[in-house]
Order: sequence, then structure tokens, then C-alpha cells
Amino acid sequence: MGRDNSNNDKKKKSTGFKPREVASKQSGSRGAAQDTSYKGKSDYGPSKSAPKPTFKKPFDKKQDDAEKTRSFVQKRRFDKIAKAVPKETIRLNKYIANSGMCSRREADELITQGLVTVNGKTISEMGYQVLRTDKVIFDGQGIVPEKPVYVLLNKPKGYISDTKFDKADKNVTDLVANASPYKLYPVGKLDRTSLGVILLTNDQLMLKKMTHPAFTLKNIYQVALDKKLDKDDLQAIKDGIRLDEGIAEVDHISYIEGQAKNEIGIELHLGWNRIVRRIFSKVGYEVEVLDRVMFAGLTKKNIKRGHWRILTDQEVNNLKML
Repeated sequence: MGRDNSNNDKKKKSTGFKPREVASKQSGSRGAAQDTSYKGKSDYGPSKSAPKPTFKKPFDKKQDDAEKTRSFVQKRRFDKIAKAVPKETIRLNKYIANSGMCSRREADELITQGLVTVNGKTISEMGYQVLRTDKVIFDGQGIVPEKPVYVLLNKPKGYISDTKFDKADKNVTDLVANASPYKLYPVGKLDRTSLGVILLTNDQLMLKKMTHPAFTLKNIYQVALDKKLDKDDLQAIKDGIRLDEGIAEVDHISYIEGQAKNEIGIELHLGWNRIVRRIFSKVGYEVEVLDRVMFAGLTKKNIKRGHWRILTDQEVNNLKML
């Protein structure tokens, strides 16, 4: 029996069997990684002195990859905008192109035709350098050397969207301060307690066009009322409610499927001030939550509350075709 035991010991030595801890040390970083994965346990059961294993919330790899892709795309768009910021002096054709009104080649044609003035002097030579403070005029209008930027924000409650108000108030422009090297202006208004999608840009032509009283844009709102909306009142809103400006006609209104009868979806093109709240107030209801989910074909999909994204080139083209 003693001889058999010694033979067994020799066999164990000859097989190269090592305890787990020793093997992990000799196997390099891979072994170390295996050892940490069993932290809190020994080979023969749980250790009283070892800390309890922690369990992390599993993450969705597909969703994580999508977030990284969106972040990467947004960074590239922002870097492109940042590079367009003019330096101390800049070629006149680039100055004009940065305004977004035309390409550099088209700007060269305007310059050679003598259609551009700098500080009151007509410039026709190629390669002319201008300062950011110079006054450049084409076709009677001043040119600002800023590349147009279009930012879509999912507005949270508590922020105003009017740049004329006191700077002490929280403004939507504060939320997009890092979105552009230029000053951005909100297209239209959402009052302080309203939520949802709002567009900001430095494109003065688009601002003027989209905020003109005669220009109508499609808006879709999700509304929560202080009580259930009666069917007769729903029909009255469909037929049109008379307000100070005239009859407020809605394109569509309905209960939100699967929700309580105080959850309403409403679509309209009118841009009258606080029009949705005034419509419901006229029939005896108070709007507790007003969330704009679509503006001019733009939605807040994949934009968290208080976050923003830069519009794609296709989205910008769609806006220009409105």
C-alpha cells in the first residue's frame, strides 16, 4: 500500500498538475483575467473573508454600438463646422461661401463680375483678403461669414425659447452652447412649461422664412389634460374653435391609442401664440403637459430630453424645399 501511494505521488508530479492559483500566475495576463473573474470564491467553496461578487446590469451591445455610431457622426459634423470658422484674414470667395449662399467657384464668378463690395469698394480681383470685421455686400444685402448650422433640440421644461428675454432666465440657447462656434437662434417658440422638439440655427434667411406669419409648418403635439376629453368637445375642436385671430382649424385630433382619455394627439399648421393651450381652454380644459413630437417633419427620435443633434444634409435640404 505504501509503495502504491508513492507511485501515485510520482504520477501527480509527472503530470505537471498545479493548483489553480499557481497556474494563473504562470499563464500571464490571460490567467490573471481568469482569476479575477472568480473573485469572491475559492476552489473549494466561498470564502468568508472574500467580498461578495457584484453583478453588473447587462447592456445591449447593439444599442451601445448605435450610440457610439451616433456620437461619432455628430462629432464629425461638429468638427466640420468648427473648421469653417474664419481666421484673422480670409479669401473673399471663401468668406462668401462660408455664408452658405453659394460655392467658392460661384463666389469667384460674382467677384469677377464686380457684384461684391467690401467696405463700400467694388472688388474684382481674385484672392482678395478680407477681415472678419469688414462689411461685405452682395446684391444690397450684407454677408456674414458663418457656415449655416442647424441643431435640433429636445427641449425640457423650465427653459424659454425667446432670446429677447432677460439673460437670467434659462434659455434653450444655453443647452446648445457647445453645438456651434456661432450664435444660434430658435425657430419659433415653445413656452417655459412646454416640452419637445425645437430647431435652432444661425441661418438668417431660413429664420426669416420659417418665422414669417404667412409661412405654415406642420406641428404634432402630445397633450395631457387635467380631465378626460368629452367626445362632443373633441368634435367641437375638429370643427374649429374661434380665437382672437380667427377660427383655429386643426388638421387632425384624436385620443392616443392605449392611453387614458385625457391623452390627446393634435396636428395643426397654425403658428399662433400658445394656440394649443388656448384651444383646450376655450372648451373648458387645462393643458398639464404639452409635448411637441414633430416640427416641420423633424422628430425627437433618438434625442434624449435636454439633448440635441445636428441635422443631416438631407434634412436641411428638406427644410429649404418647404
